[in-house]
Amino acid sequence: MEGTLFNIFAGLTVLSALLVVANPFSRNPVTSAMFLVTTMISISGLFVLLGAYFLAAVQILVYAGAVMVLFLFVIMLLDLREAARRKLNLVSLAMGIMAVGALFLVYKSSLESTYGEASQQHEVAADNAQVEVKAVGSTRALGQALFSGDNGFILPFEIVSILLLVAMVGVILLSRKEPR
Repeated sequence: MEGTLFNIFAGLTVLSALLVVANPFSRNPVTSAMFLVTTMISISGLFVLLGAYFLAAVQILVYAGAVMVLFLFVIMLLDLREAARRKLNLVSLAMGIMAVGALFLVYKSSLESTYGEASQQHEVAADNAQVEVKAVGSTRALGQALFSGDNGFILPFEIVSILLLVAMVGVILLSRKEPR
Protein backbone atom coordinates (compact mmCIF):
# COMPACT_ATOMS: atom_id res chain seq x y z
CA MET A 1 0.00 0.00 0.00
CA GLU A 2 2.80 2.40 0.90
CA GLY A 3 4.59 1.73 -2.38
CA THR A 4 1.43 2.42 -4.34
CA LEU A 5 0.83 5.69 -2.50
CA PHE A 6 4.45 6.69 -3.10
CA ASN A 7 4.09 6.01 -6.84
CA ILE A 8 0.86 8.03 -6.97
CA PHE A 9 2.31 11.03 -5.08
CA ALA A 10 5.63 10.91 -6.94
CA GLY A 11 3.93 10.68 -10.33
CA LEU A 12 1.55 13.50 -9.46
CA THR A 13 4.47 15.62 -8.24
CA VAL A 14 6.50 15.13 -11.42
CA LEU A 15 3.50 15.56 -13.74
CA SER A 16 2.23 18.73 -12.09
CA ALA A 17 5.78 20.16 -11.89
CA LEU A 18 6.14 19.63 -15.63
CA LEU A 19 2.77 21.30 -16.19
CA VAL A 20 3.97 24.34 -14.20
CA VAL A 21 6.77 24.90 -16.70
CA ALA A 22 5.26 23.65 -19.95
CA ASN A 23 1.50 24.02 -19.74
CA PRO A 24 -0.18 22.94 -23.00
CA PHE A 25 -3.67 23.78 -21.71
CA SER A 26 -3.29 27.50 -21.15
CA ARG A 27 -0.75 30.29 -21.40
CA ASN A 28 -2.24 31.98 -18.37
CA PRO A 29 0.28 32.12 -15.48
CA VAL A 30 -2.51 31.57 -12.95
CA THR A 31 -3.00 28.02 -14.30
CA SER A 32 0.71 27.38 -13.81
CA ALA A 33 0.39 28.65 -10.24
CA MET A 34 -2.48 26.24 -9.62
CA PHE A 35 -0.37 23.36 -10.92
CA LEU A 36 2.33 24.53 -8.50
CA VAL A 37 -0.21 24.20 -5.68
CA THR A 38 -0.87 20.63 -6.82
CA THR A 39 2.87 19.97 -6.79
CA MET A 40 3.20 21.26 -3.24
CA ILE A 41 0.24 19.26 -1.97
CA SER A 42 1.59 16.05 -3.50
CA ILE A 43 5.00 16.76 -1.94
CA SER A 44 3.26 17.03 1.42
CA GLY A 45 1.78 13.60 0.73
CA LEU A 46 5.34 12.32 0.30
CA PHE A 47 6.25 13.90 3.64
CA VAL A 48 3.33 12.05 5.27
CA LEU A 49 4.63 8.78 3.84
CA LEU A 50 8.03 9.55 5.38
CA GLY A 51 6.41 10.14 8.77
CA ALA A 52 7.26 13.85 8.81
CA TYR A 53 3.78 15.10 9.67
CA PHE A 54 4.95 18.53 10.81
CA LEU A 55 6.72 19.17 7.52
CA ALA A 56 3.65 17.98 5.62
CA ALA A 57 1.45 20.43 7.52
CA VAL A 58 3.94 23.26 7.02
CA GLN A 59 4.15 22.41 3.31
CA ILE A 60 0.40 22.80 2.93
CA LEU A 61 -0.13 25.78 5.25
CA VAL A 62 2.90 27.87 4.38
CA TYR A 63 3.80 26.97 0.83
CA ALA A 64 0.53 25.86 -0.74
CA GLY A 65 -1.35 28.49 1.24
CA ALA A 66 0.54 31.66 2.04
CA VAL A 67 3.33 31.61 -0.55
CA MET A 68 0.94 30.76 -3.38
CA VAL A 69 -1.36 33.61 -2.35
CA LEU A 70 1.68 35.88 -2.59
CA PHE A 71 2.58 34.43 -6.01
CA LEU A 72 -0.95 34.94 -7.28
CA PHE A 73 -0.97 38.48 -5.92
CA VAL A 74 2.26 39.23 -7.77
CA ILE A 75 1.02 37.60 -10.98
CA MET A 76 -2.19 39.62 -10.90
CA LEU A 77 -0.46 42.82 -9.81
CA LEU A 78 2.13 42.81 -12.56
CA ASP A 79 1.09 43.55 -16.08
CA LEU A 80 3.12 40.89 -17.88
CA ARG A 81 2.75 42.54 -21.27
CA GLU A 82 4.07 45.83 -19.90
CA ALA A 83 6.97 44.07 -18.18
CA ALA A 84 7.96 42.48 -21.49
CA ARG A 85 8.19 45.92 -23.14
CA ARG A 86 10.60 47.32 -20.58
CA LYS A 87 14.19 47.74 -21.67
CA LEU A 88 17.03 45.94 -19.94
CA ASN A 89 19.11 48.31 -17.88
CA LEU A 90 22.75 47.21 -17.84
CA VAL A 91 23.41 48.77 -14.45
CA SER A 92 20.56 46.87 -12.84
CA LEU A 93 21.69 43.67 -14.57
CA ALA A 94 25.24 44.11 -13.24
CA MET A 95 23.96 44.87 -9.73
CA GLY A 96 21.69 41.81 -9.85
CA ILE A 97 24.56 39.55 -10.91
CA MET A 98 26.77 40.98 -8.15
CA ALA A 99 24.01 40.44 -5.57
CA VAL A 100 23.47 36.85 -6.63
CA GLY A 101 27.23 36.26 -6.52
CA ALA A 102 27.48 37.75 -3.03
CA LEU A 103 24.56 35.63 -1.80
CA PHE A 104 26.20 32.55 -3.31
CA LEU A 105 29.51 33.29 -1.55
CA VAL A 106 27.79 33.85 1.80
CA TYR A 107 25.80 30.65 1.40
CA LYS A 108 28.91 28.69 0.38
CA SER A 109 30.89 29.91 3.39
CA SER A 110 27.95 29.12 5.64
CA LEU A 111 27.77 25.58 4.31
CA GLU A 112 31.52 25.10 4.67
CA SER A 113 31.53 26.32 8.25
CA THR A 114 28.42 24.33 9.16
CA TYR A 115 29.42 21.03 7.61
CA GLY A 116 33.12 21.45 8.36
CA GLU A 117 32.43 21.66 12.09
CA ALA A 118 29.74 18.99 11.91
CA SER A 119 32.01 16.49 10.18
CA GLN A 120 34.77 17.08 12.73
CA GLN A 121 32.33 16.64 15.61
CA HIS A 122 30.90 13.50 14.00
CA GLU A 123 34.39 11.99 13.70
CA VAL A 124 35.12 12.74 17.37
CA ALA A 125 31.78 11.28 18.44
CA ALA A 126 32.34 8.16 16.35
CA ASP A 127 35.78 7.69 17.90
CA ASN A 128 34.34 7.92 21.40
CA ALA A 129 31.39 5.64 20.45
CA GLN A 130 28.92 8.24 21.71
CA VAL A 131 26.78 8.55 18.59
CA GLU A 132 23.47 10.22 19.39
CA VAL A 133 20.29 8.80 17.83
CA LYS A 134 17.71 11.40 16.81
CA ALA A 135 14.12 10.87 15.80
CA VAL A 136 13.87 11.78 12.13
CA GLY A 137 10.89 13.92 11.20
CA SER A 138 10.07 15.08 14.71
CA THR A 139 9.60 18.72 15.52
CA ARG A 140 12.37 18.62 18.11
CA ALA A 141 14.91 17.20 15.63
CA LEU A 142 13.87 19.79 13.05
CA GLY A 143 14.28 22.65 15.53
CA GLN A 144 17.66 21.41 16.66
CA ALA A 145 18.83 20.98 13.06
CA LEU A 146 17.70 24.48 12.12
CA PHE A 147 18.63 26.54 15.16
CA SER A 148 21.34 24.77 17.15
CA GLY A 149 24.45 26.80 17.74
CA ASP A 150 27.03 24.18 16.88
CA ASN A 151 25.87 22.96 13.44
CA GLY A 152 22.60 24.74 12.79
CA PHE A 153 21.27 26.55 9.80
CA ILE A 154 20.66 29.93 11.39
CA LEU A 155 22.62 31.86 8.78
CA PRO A 156 20.99 30.21 5.71
CA PHE A 157 17.59 30.68 7.38
CA GLU A 158 18.27 34.41 7.75
CA ILE A 159 19.63 34.62 4.20
CA VAL A 160 16.36 33.19 2.88
CA SER A 161 14.38 35.76 4.87
CA ILE A 162 16.49 38.61 3.45
CA LEU A 163 16.11 37.17 -0.05
CA LEU A 164 12.32 37.10 0.34
CA LEU A 165 12.37 40.71 1.57
CA VAL A 166 14.45 41.77 -1.44
CA ALA A 167 12.04 39.93 -3.75
CA MET A 168 9.06 41.74 -2.24
CA VAL A 169 10.77 45.12 -2.62
CA GLY A 170 11.63 44.22 -6.22
CA VAL A 171 8.02 43.36 -6.97
CA ILE A 172 6.86 46.63 -5.50
CA LEU A 173 9.35 48.54 -7.64
CA LEU A 174 8.36 46.59 -10.76
CA SER A 175 4.67 47.12 -10.21
CA ARG A 176 4.74 50.85 -9.79
CA LYS A 177 3.71 52.92 -12.75
CA GLU A 178 6.30 55.16 -14.29
CA PRO A 179 5.31 58.85 -14.49
CA ARG A 180 4.67 60.07 -18.02
